[in-house]
Amino acid sequence: MQSRGNLWRAAAADAAIAAIGLAGCSAAKPGAAPPVSTTASPSPIPTAQPSHDFRPGTDGVGDPYFPTYGNGGYDAESYAIKVKYDPASDILSGDVTMTATATQDLSRFNFDLSGLTVRTVTVDETAATTTRSGRELIVTPSHGLASGAKFVTRVVYDGKPKPILNKYQELGQGGLFATSDGAIVLGEPDSAAGWFPVNDHPLDKAVYTIAATVPAGLTAVSNGVLGGSKTDGGWTTWTWSEGVPMASYLSTLVIGKFRVTTGTHNGKPVYSAVTTKVAQGAADTSIGHTVKIADFLESLFGPYPFDAYGGVVIADERIPFALETQSRPVYEAGFFSRGVDDSVVAHELAHQWFGDSIAVHYWQDIWLNEGFATYAEWLWDAHNHQGTVQQAFDMAYARSAPAVWRTPPGKPGPAHLFDATVYNRGAMTLHMLRKAVGDTAFFTILKQWATQKAGGNAATAEFIALAEQCRASSSTPCSTPGSTARPSPSADGVSGPKQFGSTRTARVHPFVLAPH
Repeated sequence: MQSRGNLWRAAAADAAIAAIGLAGCSAAKPGAAPPVSTTASPSPIPTAQPSHDFRPGTDGVGDPYFPTYGNGGYDAESYAIKVKYDPASDILSGDVTMTATATQDLSRFNFDLSGLTVRTVTVDETAATTTRSGRELIVTPSHGLASGAKFVTRVVYDGKPKPILNKYQELGQGGLFATSDGAIVLGEPDSAAGWFPVNDHPLDKAVYTIAATVPAGLTAVSNGVLGGSKTDGGWTTWTWSEGVPMASYLSTLVIGKFRVTTGTHNGKPVYSAVTTKVAQGAADTSIGHTVKIADFLESLFGPYPFDAYGGVVIADERIPFALETQSRPVYEAGFFSRGVDDSVVAHELAHQWFGDSIAVHYWQDIWLNEGFATYAEWLWDAHNHQGTVQQAFDMAYARSAPAVWRTPPGKPGPAHLFDATVYNRGAMTLHMLRKAVGDTAFFTILKQWATQKAGGNAATAEFIALAEQCRASSSTPCSTPGSTARPSPSADGVSGPKQFGSTRTARVHPFVLAPH
């Protein structure tokens, strides 16, 4: 995100019982008839039936910052989302099917859903009972769901969606924003629960099919690969599929009138859309650089992780940010009001590796998204001959307010997910690591991180562990400064290794997790 201004599965094992019959032998008398056996055939031994302990799933995954986000007891595998949206009435009608696996014996389970009216819910094609409690949709199936069992839930609903205002006002709002010609679905950490029932936490990734029906003449853009569009009776259905597991907040749906460009790159489709509310120019040019920038980042981080490329430009003052929606970031047009802005494109594209392919374990780990994406901006700008990475570091350091040093990026607090410590101090942390271990080790660490954690979730402690492995292969410790002394640049402004500020060194861990 750039501001303008796995779940475990329980395993079951069956016990086998074997019966051994022993037959006695006796010698027959001469001439006597053979003895007649009176031993009855052994009765089959009953197989032990598994016992179940059906309990409700939790109404949260245990995130320290947002305890009720997401839900426990199941692992969502896929969502098939069908929505119809009428901008004239602002009515959204939805029909969502989730396929999931129970991770415990479930008596009931929850979805996250904000507002909207639920009409029917079925589990495995059988009617379920439901209750609502705040943003929780509580579903009780007609029978318990055994741990390890796959089940299918269908929810039919409708209503006028409203953006979700986070309880921490600093985080703003997200969800579905009605516009003059359509709608925009966007937000972090809140968004998905504002337009469909979902297990709304990055720990439960799933694949998605999104079919959006809108008035003919409007375009509906979402994640992944466009399967096609079909018009019937004045309505057009646009069908998109994201086949790589995605965190729910990264799903998007943007409805309106756009200048659309399409193509292919490295055998993958490219689909970009720029709102017609802004004149053709810098926004179109910037989004047109998507694949060029993605190729550069791929050379640093490893293969691009998704099946499609693209971007969407919107114009809405309520949304003063860009967001790394999976495979197709969304940018507010204000980023391009002064001309071409490749830096924001580099930032959101870097998130495709760091934030999307590798999602946070808990929201306190968000610097692994934003610090990495900010550093990617610096790398792109240096590649594009717009200063050096060291100069970007120096500028960020010089402009850092005291709060940046009081608040570590690895523990920003729930109200401060998007503060400068997460973005700039996070990026400075990476640069100090690079200077300590040298370019070869540093970019090896980034590629290993992107590869080892691809498709999953990651925590700060895991990155620290990987970074500190370089101690075994680098003559310079994996260290960051133990003081706030300003680092001095190396001769070329980008490469290392080099110690900063003082001879006293500290590990990456305290720089990320402790005040400085």
